[in-house]
Amino acid sequence: MAESIKDKVAIVGMGCTKFGELWDKGASDLVIEAAYEAFEDAGIDPEDIQACWIGTTDVATSGMAGLGASAPLRLQYKPVTRVENMCATGSDALRNACYAVAAKVYDVVLVLGVEKFKDTGQSGLAVGGGMPAANVYPNTTAPGMFAMMATKYFTRYGLSPEEGKTMLAKIVVKSHYNGSLNPKAHFQRAITLEQVLNAPIIAWPLGLFDCCGVSDGAAAAIVVPAADARKFQIDPVFIKALQICVGPAEGMARTDYDYTHVEETYRAGMAAYAEAGIKKPRQEISMAEVHDCFSITEAVIMEDLQFSPRGKVKEDIDAETFTLQGKLPVQPDGGLKCFGHPVGASGLRMMYEIYKQLQGKAGPRQIENPQLGLTHNMGGQPPMCTVSCVIAGLKA
Repeated sequence: MAESIKDKVAIVGMGCTKFGELWDKGASDLVIEAAYEAFEDAGIDPEDIQACWIGTTDVATSGMAGLGASAPLRLQYKPVTRVENMCATGSDALRNACYAVAAKVYDVVLVLGVEKFKDTGQSGLAVGGGMPAANVYPNTTAPGMFAMMATKYFTRYGLSPEEGKTMLAKIVVKSHYNGSLNPKAHFQRAITLEQVLNAPIIAWPLGLFDCCGVSDGAAAAIVVPAADARKFQIDPVFIKALQICVGPAEGMARTDYDYTHVEETYRAGMAAYAEAGIKKPRQEISMAEVHDCFSITEAVIMEDLQFSPRGKVKEDIDAETFTLQGKLPVQPDGGLKCFGHPVGASGLRMMYEIYKQLQGKAGPRQIENPQLGLTHNMGGQPPMCTVSCVIAGLKA
């Protein structure tokens, strides 16, 4: 009979580079920096690693197969697996590593996520490609697709353009404030509501500050059996749930898709809550790092994950529910919006923040007495995507 991953494995060390335009570093430099911070945190040496999973989406800059980890770290003839699953890549690398440890195949495993996107010249306005497609699918850009979600949300829930834009701007201001407290974030400057509202439009109603940036960066984790965790770390973080949900990619071909929710997020969240034994997410989750590729994405995720009732997220945003001092802080490290989004590293970067927060080591952005943290990644676009939800906590 299938069993849950809950409390079977623990993270005992993590590392994360600064994210940003890292022109003076290659992917190998970032892998080494993140991995060695994790090694030091766990009190181990590279020789102690029995296997490695590396998440990366761009083989041109981050390496083909497992060589992107084994070469820079000199992992001598160890099994290394490369994982790619869109924006859920880093979280899926963690998921695979955790399952291997839970299956008792390995006792000490390294997980990496890395990307050097700035070297590719990639822009957020590029026309999407590689999706399951047929003649019914139009060419799209990421800002354009999420702008459609914003305008449909405004219409469905009776928000004027001004009300909707202001709601989204408050999300951005919150994330920029959190990012200003984070020395590893790509963007570290607090901004005002007026700056967001007056910024150049990318795809209406999304302006420049409503969109996350393209970044370089890497993150790493050391995973061990839960029973061994305190041999490495006095305050290990235990995995409570690991869920991936992939939809049938038929949203754009259906007339009944509402563009105001992402079914994969809802289902991944429900599965993660069931695995972790969570009955009331809004009350039981202490903090969340979610896939705020655009400001509207974060707003809709709050409803899909049941942090806010359907159509009511504006009330929670106005009440500052998701700020650092709120009842359920979201993006305490600045999120994709400010920490940055090197795709293969993002899921592990989110877990890095959860890990530090649970250990009480997040500095000026520390949340009071957190117990459970959730990470959420969404790869693709609202009508067709891959979603990851991971839940972690201190108590085994």
